[in-house]
Amino acid sequence: MQGRVTVLGVNGRIGQEVARAFVAAGWRTIGMGRSDKVKIPGVRFVAGDALRPADIARASAGADVVINALNLAYDKWDKGRYEALTQSVIEGLKGSGKTIIFAGNIYNYSARDHLLTPETPHRPEKDKGQIRERIEAMMAAAAERGDFRLIILRAPDFYGPGATGTMFDLAMLSRLKSGVIQYPGPLDLGHSWGYLPDLARVYVVLAERAETFGPVAEFLYSGHYATGREMVAAIQAALPMKTRVTGVPWGLMRVIGLFVPVVREVIKMNYLWHTPHRLEDDRLKAILGPDFGTPFAEAVAKTTRSYLPAVDGQTASRPAAAK
Repeated sequence: MQGRVTVLGVNGRIGQEVARAFVAAGWRTIGMGRSDKVKIPGVRFVAGDALRPADIARASAGADVVINALNLAYDKWDKGRYEALTQSVIEGLKGSGKTIIFAGNIYNYSARDHLLTPETPHRPEKDKGQIRERIEAMMAAAAERGDFRLIILRAPDFYGPGATGTMFDLAMLSRLKSGVIQYPGPLDLGHSWGYLPDLARVYVVLAERAETFGPVAEFLYSGHYATGREMVAAIQAALPMKTRVTGVPWGLMRVIGLFVPVVREVIKMNYLWHTPHRLEDDRLKAILGPDFGTPFAEAVAKTTRSYLPAVDGQTASRPAAAK
């Protein structure tokens, strides 16, 4: 066995994929959530409330590494709720000396920063980025005090077979039955993508090397960088039927957002689709090696076909649980 890991938020898109990756790598894996929705083979489920530090401590008691993949509904980040969730994790793991790997994103950066590296200054433009800054600072302060080791792994928009609740399925392929692909931004603009099975394996690699890092370490996963045209072409190549391409109707969504809080929050962040963000981290690339990751066309094809009822005589890939 490689080690022991607890995945907080095992029912989420990242949590469940990371749990599968650790099982495949031979780790003893525990998943904590409110209910055992996903039932991942090889994962011992522990029921718990992430807002209760005692539950965090109980689920993580035997772990060397704790994956913080906890998340809130997109319209529930405000009013100190994300800070309260983070404080519960900090209290639950206080003085444990464990390694926490936090599922980070790129909300911390300015839209003016098109190339993102570990040296890029954090200049969040939206409230969600500001919230991310605060909770990361909370965890970093605890790590600097010696309570635990913190690794922040930033990733771009992610997608993967059967994953639900992503821009890939909610926007781009939402009208696929009508033969339409909707792309959220300009087709000639580049965008970074993280293929979930590959991203999950990065967590394992970092966990295996955790003791070589300092109290706080930050990495950016590059994934694939592709223009909208390249992404659409890869999707079309994987489909058994012809499709046409349109844009996401942001104007209509703004009207819907007046009545639907989640849509309103999605619209706030749509600047990420109208400016290029490319992630580069030479240190992480050196750790992963030159042959790491699934080729872009293959990753897009596997993901696209997972949303079809049947492809090549096979049923669609496993569905992902809700957050």
